[in-house]
Amino acid sequence: MKDLQTQYRGPGIDAGFGRAGAVTPAQRVLRQTYSLLSLTLLFSAAMAGVSMALHVPYGLSLMCSLVSMGLLWFVVPRTANSEAGIWVVFGVTGLLGFGLGPIINMHLKMANGPQTVMMALGLTGAIFVGLSAYAVKTRRDFSFMRGFLVGGIILAFTLSIGLLIASFFGVYLQPLSLAISAMFALLMCGMILYQTGDIINGGETNYVLATVSLYLSIYNLFLSLLQLLGYANSDD
Repeated sequence: MKDLQTQYRGPGIDAGFGRAGAVTPAQRVLRQTYSLLSLTLLFSAAMAGVSMALHVPYGLSLMCSLVSMGLLWFVVPRTANSEAGIWVVFGVTGLLGFGLGPIINMHLKMANGPQTVMMALGLTGAIFVGLSAYAVKTRRDFSFMRGFLVGGIILAFTLSIGLLIASFFGVYLQPLSLAISAMFALLMCGMILYQTGDIINGGETNYVLATVSLYLSIYNLFLSLLQLLGYANSDD
């Protein structure tokens, strides 16, 4: 089976490097990543729309998220160098998008719900475009951030698990929940810089893995902003 780097060539995306016809391997991976990322984001949004229209219960949403995590951990790494990897990525992003339906519906029912959702979407898009453009423009190496980002994500997940356990005992710590969301939002901004820089500087050469990484950063950034904005608007 052909290597994915030559097997799949999505719509050309000029990342702003070099001259036409003189595409470096890093440029090609970045173009392929942005092409696949665009398609998966659209597919994920469509699946979220279906989930919202069907008023899917939160339990099914959680199940979709768990299945997608299983695909991420066990299937994506094994298929990343084959054509099947593309379909697995669509499976992962479709399930995560479907799982967003109940969460978005919940926020839509809140005061200023539609404005909150649209603001979270707009901010997520603007932050991603701005940070990606900065990384592409400067071509900086952000590998120095890796240890901090990994440590921060582990800490945020640990705190999230602690918060979930506390909720089972009827204890809900709103300030801690908001602090975790803010932490995740900042960490995802750092991840976007790090991941884009890694592609540009040749550290990441597999666009399937690059797409999944960037998608997860965008996904978690949106969820974090949605919670923060939802809380802020509920106080209005």
